[in-house]
Amino acid sequence: MAADDFESTVPESNKNKVTVEALYAALALGDSNKVAKLLASDLEWWFHGPPGCQHMMRVLTGKSYYSEFTFHPRSLTGIGGDYVIVEGWEGAQAYWVHVWTWKNGQITQFREYFNTSLTVREVPAPRWTTARASQTLWQSQTRELFDQSLPGLLLAI
Repeated sequence: MAADDFESTVPESNKNKVTVEALYAALALGDSNKVAKLLASDLEWWFHGPPGCQHMMRVLTGKSYYSEFTFHPRSLTGIGGDYVIVEGWEGAQAYWVHVWTWKNGQITQFREYFNTSLTVREVPAPRWTTARASQTLWQSQTRELFDQSLPGLLLAI
């Protein structure tokens, strides 16, 4: 089987997960050229969390180094072919979720949630003939990490 044949049989969500893993590795090495190739030049950015905790934005814009706050992904989950959700924590003080959105093989949107619990739900398009309930696709695993409660948000996709 040729490499192209293998690549075409791998689900898009798995390709994107592998690419996001490579993104975090490139960030850890300070390889800005590799990072730039993965991100759209007009990357859309969203942040929710305490002021001053926009760590990934500072890393990607060159305002700080990766080592200032270390992102160690604890879980990566691909949802469909368009989303990769990355979750991580550093002790009991820092919990984060990153949601990377793909379009045409590039990351076009990034959402960063810091010390915020997240639930991702699918919201189906309205249909006039049959109603379909939304379903939870992913949920933060903060219960085991923190004694304190965290603000929670819902991301509808």
